[in-house]
Amino acid sequence: MKQILCLILLGAGALLSAQDAQDTIPKAEVSSSLQSVIINGRTLYLNAKAGTFEVRDENNEPVALMGFTYYALGDTRGMNTRNRPIVFAFNGGPGSSSFWLHMGALGPKRIVVNDPENTPAAPYRIVNNNQSILDVADLVMIDPVGTGLSIPVGKAKFKDFWGVDQDIRSLSLFITQFLIAQNRLNSPKYLLGESYGTFRNAGLMNKLLGQGIAMNGVIMVSAVFDLRSLLFPPGDDLPYIVHFPTYAATAWYHDKIENKEEDLLQFLEEVRAFTENEYTPALFKGDELSPEAKEAVATNLARYTGTDKAYWLKADLRVKASEFFAEFLREEGAVVGRLDSRFTGINQDLLSQEGSHDPQSMAISPAYITGFLDYYYRDLKVNKATTYAITAGSRKGFKWDWTHEGNQFWNAQAAINTGIDMAEALSRDPNMKVLVLNGIYDLATPFYGVEHSIRHMGLAKEVRDNISMKYYEAGHMMYTHAPSLEKFKQDIATFIRDSAR
Repeated sequence: MKQILCLILLGAGALLSAQDAQDTIPKAEVSSSLQSVIINGRTLYLNAKAGTFEVRDENNEPVALMGFTYYALGDTRGMNTRNRPIVFAFNGGPGSSSFWLHMGALGPKRIVVNDPENTPAAPYRIVNNNQSILDVADLVMIDPVGTGLSIPVGKAKFKDFWGVDQDIRSLSLFITQFLIAQNRLNSPKYLLGESYGTFRNAGLMNKLLGQGIAMNGVIMVSAVFDLRSLLFPPGDDLPYIVHFPTYAATAWYHDKIENKEEDLLQFLEEVRAFTENEYTPALFKGDELSPEAKEAVATNLARYTGTDKAYWLKADLRVKASEFFAEFLREEGAVVGRLDSRFTGINQDLLSQEGSHDPQSMAISPAYITGFLDYYYRDLKVNKATTYAITAGSRKGFKWDWTHEGNQFWNAQAAINTGIDMAEALSRDPNMKVLVLNGIYDLATPFYGVEHSIRHMGLAKEVRDNISMKYYEAGHMMYTHAPSLEKFKQDIATFIRDSAR
């Protein structure tokens, strides 16, 4: 009897301990408000929810509170809301929260900046966003764990979410569980990511498909799928090749090319031809390239970029992006932007080999950060006792795990490339559509790198035709440029309407 009693007491103690552990997990907190947006003269009323959502793992254990903002059309008379498209959107980083897209292009309010100049300090202009996508779809802005209000809970740690595959897994759990909670499983569904968010998208679209959640469409803003194209690893010519057309576009914009072609797109066709037919073969030859051939290529590299031939010869025909930032306007005492090379800033060290800062980021970041936080806490009524993390990089111990299961061969990590996942998803679901939006002056994720990645996915023609490419005379965040923002909205709206049928 004593043994039985001990077992009962032990069992009760374990139950109480489990209950105590459950009670220590913070609860999701959501603020609701009524918002509105005027689009093309029509006022749309929106049910807005902002806060955190409890995400559970595959064993139904709480692992995270993920921050989100959800806008759903309020006036739904005569409409089956379950048939209304829903877009899940996020920025990149990795480790960036979603306020850039939220307040730059997608949400009901927009921050006005002085593109391509510096925006003065407050008061900032927060205006109605006539170019919001909320007339064609409901919207969920997601902050990955470590950003916004998103934190691990229970037994989970930040490191369980900070990595290529960990990040894809957590976003897939959130999206699936959010669709269930909001009764939106049968809605047309879309992913929209910017920068690293496109790298995430390529894996996420395949992950969700494997779990039975097929996307109608995936929107890639300033995309990268193959990280080799950005990193300039030793002995790899690819990043030099894919950056060059954007160097040339930058020179075209800043009037550094003699007798330049008036049409930018026509000029870029000429640059593409040179890059593919002269520059790439020259780099491939390496030290076997003759001095005469090297001189001829350097002459053209200088001509297309408004720089000195001697500089290209000293660089062995290979100039990294960070070096170009400093060299291009060195004689004018300026550096050009990484995210948008239309922007320029003061170069304090005229002997520097690399750019000291990104003028575009410095020109707009205070306006976006301050304006968003004001809107988030004041209009969306989020609890002011909570702290919104602009970036996970500010958290102690932030470190990204770059291994990816799609890139492993005999347990050796190859170049990190989620284009493999994207190709698999498109081949297994030939109805899925992809829209890629490229900023011509983007030196963070160059458009030519995206073109190269897509051409090397090995897709069947009928699947490759499901990918459409659009180009903007702006940079990484093309929506800071008013004409590009208008085109951005039109391209996305058309894509959603066509693929939701």
